[in-house]
Amino acid sequence: MRFSERYGFKTVRETLLIDRITDDLRNRIWSEIYTQFLKPYEKNTNDKAEIYSYLIEDIWSNFCKLPLDEMNIVQIDIYRRKNINTLKQNIFDSEWFSIYEFLEFILTNSFTNRPYNRHPYNQLVKNISIILEQESSAYRIINSVLVQITSEQEIRSIEDALANTSKFSGIQQHLHQALKLISDRQNPDYRNSIKESISAVESICKIITQDDKATLGKALKIIGEKYSLHAALKSSLSQLYGYTSDGDGIRHAMLEESNLSYIDAKFMLVSCTNFINYLIEKTK
Repeated sequence: MRFSERYGFKTVRETLLIDRITDDLRNRIWSEIYTQFLKPYEKNTNDKAEIYSYLIEDIWSNFCKLPLDEMNIVQIDIYRRKNINTLKQNIFDSEWFSIYEFLEFILTNSFTNRPYNRHPYNQLVKNISIILEQESSAYRIINSVLVQITSEQEIRSIEDALANTSKFSGIQQHLHQALKLISDRQNPDYRNSIKESISAVESICKIITQDDKATLGKALKIIGEKYSLHAALKSSLSQLYGYTSDGDGIRHAMLEESNLSYIDAKFMLVSCTNFINYLIEKTK
């Protein structure tokens, strides 16, 4: 993880890849598509290459919108390679989202969905799904289309919490750490990201009650009485805290490392930032 990501100097949007893409992610998506559906066209000299030429022509004319008469139709490997390079350059030189659009084009293409392509198609979906999670993409494959799993409202909640707590370095440290751990592309730590998120809520409650030693339960009781915090809201946060941590850290069986995912950690981060924003407004 780079310096700017470790210490929170990148924006939330940059970290969670909601409106951008890294070179690593784009390269891995391309490589997987190439392995499953483009390589057979390029590397085979038999009838298989000719069969796959239908897909290449479709990509050339209908996705990249290149003139079909400029495509090399001579079935020699050097010319097939030139065709692949032209497609790659066209996609890589386009907007950041072009690789996602290309992936959807492949996933919904009539050629790739033919029965005899079932194995490479399934392998593509499986491998791309892993890549999207490993690279902290804000998108996932659902029913052959890419669906954004990190909404604009969720991004705004995290951004607002960071802005609202600018004068509270302790809270900001917890939030930056939670964001860093969830988005670490080499070694994501969802368990400790959850701990950092709930610790940020603890910190804001201690600041509001002016009691550094107050437990979250005690702090919520004081805040509830002083600021008319709704009982259901106070109860829900208490249960959330009890679910995730105690004095020794995360304890619930559900929160074993092997059971946690990006979705779990993101839910906790968004929930906690929402509550932080609410408390700051409520206690002004």
